[in-house]
Amino acid sequence: MEPKAIIFDLDGVLTDTAEYHYLAWKRLADEEGLPFDRTMNERLRGISRRNSLEIILDGGDVSEERIAEMMARKNTYYVAMLQQITPEDLLPGALKLLQELKTAGVKIAIGSASKNARTVLERLGILPLLDAIADGHSVIHPKPAPDLFLVAAQAMGEDPARCAVMEDAAAGIDAALAAGMWAIGLGPEERVGHAHARFESLDGVNLRRITAALTRASWTVAESCFEPGRQHYKETIFTIGNGYQCVRGAGEEGWPQGHAAGFVHRLWDWTPLHFSELANIPRWWGVALWANGRRFRLDQGKVLSYHRQLDLHRGLLSRHVRWQVADEGPVLDLQFERFVCMHDAHTAATRLTVKVVKGETELRVRSGLDAYAHNPIAGAPVPDMGLWHWRIIDQQQSPDQVQLHVRTRETNIDLALAANVRVRIMGDTPPFMSASVCAAEGQPGIEHLAMLEAGEGLVLDQFVGVASAFEAADPPAAAASAAQNAGEKGYEVLFRAHTEAWAKIWEVNDVVIEGDIEAQIDMRFNIFQLLIAAPRFSDRASIGAKTLSGFGYRHHVFWDNEIFMLPMFSHTQPRLARHMLLYRYHNLPGARAKAAENGYEGAQFPWESAGDGKEVTPTWVPHFADPRKLIRIYTGDIEIHITADIAYGTMQYWRVSGDDRWMRDYGAEMVLDGAKFWASAAQREEDGRYHFRDVIGPDEYHDHVDDNAFTNFLARWHLETASTVLAWLQDAFPAKHAELCVTLDLTPGRLAHWRDISGRIYLPQDPETGLIEQFAGYYDLQEPDFALLRDPGRTRSMQAILDIEGCQATQIIKQPDVLMLQYLFPEHFSDQQVRTNYDYYDPRTDHEHGSSLGPAISAIMACRVGKPDDAYQHFMRAARADLQDIRHNAGDGIHGASAGGLWQAAVFGFGGLRLGQDGWSVEPCLPAHWTRISFKFLHRGDLQTVDIRPQGRTTTSTSKYRAVS
Repeated sequence: MEPKAIIFDLDGVLTDTAEYHYLAWKRLADEEGLPFDRTMNERLRGISRRNSLEIILDGGDVSEERIAEMMARKNTYYVAMLQQITPEDLLPGALKLLQELKTAGVKIAIGSASKNARTVLERLGILPLLDAIADGHSVIHPKPAPDLFLVAAQAMGEDPARCAVMEDAAAGIDAALAAGMWAIGLGPEERVGHAHARFESLDGVNLRRITAALTRASWTVAESCFEPGRQHYKETIFTIGNGYQCVRGAGEEGWPQGHAAGFVHRLWDWTPLHFSELANIPRWWGVALWANGRRFRLDQGKVLSYHRQLDLHRGLLSRHVRWQVADEGPVLDLQFERFVCMHDAHTAATRLTVKVVKGETELRVRSGLDAYAHNPIAGAPVPDMGLWHWRIIDQQQSPDQVQLHVRTRETNIDLALAANVRVRIMGDTPPFMSASVCAAEGQPGIEHLAMLEAGEGLVLDQFVGVASAFEAADPPAAAASAAQNAGEKGYEVLFRAHTEAWAKIWEVNDVVIEGDIEAQIDMRFNIFQLLIAAPRFSDRASIGAKTLSGFGYRHHVFWDNEIFMLPMFSHTQPRLARHMLLYRYHNLPGARAKAAENGYEGAQFPWESAGDGKEVTPTWVPHFADPRKLIRIYTGDIEIHITADIAYGTMQYWRVSGDDRWMRDYGAEMVLDGAKFWASAAQREEDGRYHFRDVIGPDEYHDHVDDNAFTNFLARWHLETASTVLAWLQDAFPAKHAELCVTLDLTPGRLAHWRDISGRIYLPQDPETGLIEQFAGYYDLQEPDFALLRDPGRTRSMQAILDIEGCQATQIIKQPDVLMLQYLFPEHFSDQQVRTNYDYYDPRTDHEHGSSLGPAISAIMACRVGKPDDAYQHFMRAARADLQDIRHNAGDGIHGASAGGLWQAAVFGFGGLRLGQDGWSVEPCLPAHWTRISFKFLHRGDLQTVDIRPQGRTTTSTSKYRAVS
């Protein structure tokens, strides 16, 4: 990403006038008898003269006149020293970079809090290179307010999102971020590490390096400080994986209150309340380290600097910590890396690099495997009270490999892990080192002891193999072989193959957004989290509501899958879409069993599904406000629209892919058996119409409702679609048609009954206005308290505020059923009908704290009615669901449906992609500040590229595509 303009701070960036500031403040402080030293001076970087004086005064009661006099006196001292400045005082690399930018056509501005900036610039001789100057005279609010940089951008006539800021102070970095600009820090990481990119200085920095750094930043999620109170949330967002397993972002050394966890698809086991959950796998990423007998942990010793980042493009989680063992003790640089191989289901690797910066130390490092991984018990009185899912069957340990064989307690699924450990020493003189084997039960490990001095260090690589009984007849042998093979290849070779696999995936899946830094990073983050959770190596698994990133909803699969997450895969990774749909096909017996238990025919898919497709929705759960009380959960009993949702996902995949063979062998049966359920569940009443009573629609603020519009419409569509699919089968594959007619008892009489039902299902719609009543009696409910509903200070859902019964008595909705319906079936509703329903239901929706599923769909529908500003607001609610934890529950795991909805909002909303019988088209609706959106998708096997810019400048192209294996 090449910036259109760069705004430079002055002091400490282009010239070092910071020393003059220090001397001037020091003289003033000495005259006033105030304590002042270089440590305090560091706190003054990048802030205004007044704020600097307030820090020096430290709360002292001083009159305004006295403050003004002291500021003027300090400035007099400073200006006098400025007379010494010449062009020779430009810092190394500054003039060369400015000249290169000018030649390249990149605009240049100064954004300095100093009121003497112009004087300094004149003496430095660089005024002719500048396009704008914003200084202490330009704004009222100093840094960290964004005003200074926004003024500079406006003076250059550039969009803030296309500007980069060069700053050496934390306040300046904060101001750049607040302005929506790229922030480039100059100086030590502990001061500017929260910038998008960082250089030590401008020496050697050129436009190519800046562009490369900002491009990397657009693929990076990072943190520059450790926040103990937010670790569950951080563990979620730093999750990595490969579609076979995912690992939360817990630190390798552990944290007392952490939820360290890893999950492998299909490893289900029993749990209270929720019936089934994926078992937290034994920990393979842990490393324990002691320096002079003191264990490294972030709550012990002294953390001198900290930086963690997730490289989304390469699937690499890394962390740097500079740690001092104790006061005056040795200082260590610790660099952690880990990745889960995208090219190999069963392989992962970690690397720990330790370098002694100061002093000497006895370093002890232990790595290996740990079977004692638990799942927190839902509703337990103590948050970290856990359920142990594993029985230890066997373990092996040797000086270079450890192995662990475990089995789930209730489902008896075998899992094996192996780790090959390799250590090498850094430094000119090999220090003393020894290795020993740890054989504690369930914790086989290898321990290395080394005596290290300053400048020396070691690198520990651990190569991990993971295999279950689902993929291997002998899981221990398979895991050991995977770890051994990885170790023989080495870390660099393994990582290169991993990154090449990721590059091929991103070649199709990336969505490029220009003009909005936050939206671009959020977009890629959400796509990444879906890609690592999708069942890449199995067609008997799918993505849970919280992906494979946390314990929320116990990894159960909901309608989130087919309606929100599946579309991205159907359009970009069809093989993964097939896997997700085949999971439903393989679980048809469970759906048929549920229908039979409820007195229906056909297949009624469960609201929550786990390993075998049986209903696993909890019947009772603890009350969210008082865990001593229980709440009855009815979704598993009466939220029946999921059967049609799965049919919708099936038909969408078929329409996009043109995969007739898959439809013949699998999809048709799911659609047809689901139609049998709807026909048997529909009730014909005295009005001659068919009704579905006592149901729950997507809006779960209202349960036990009659004739929910979303449910009724999808039931009608499903019955009509089943007839169409059967007719297609008869024409294209008559043998399969005959087979299914016999197997599913699809007699002419049954098919006629389907037609009768579909033509008589009650659909509540005003023929004059086009307004659709969400369910029978909705209009009779209380009007919302709109002031409370739209209160920006509200931090709880409306259901939590009004309680369940109180919310149900109002028109406040959790997510917009009717708008979702119109999104799924745009061909059935006119533009005026869509506008009428949007205007009515959008204000009644709890966008902020209702369902995380709603905002992305609301964004799409806002685009459909020509309201890009509303659309952007909804879009960013979805984008921030996890990265900013705006719902305060990201610690439970990624909001998978919101992530999938975000992709749809970008492609179908802002991109305006429309699929029709004769192909596809785009009707873009970009936010005002976006300068470009580009995406790719597959249509009938060909790769389509769409590139959209403002003023209707859209280009498209088609190319052949070879699927990623």
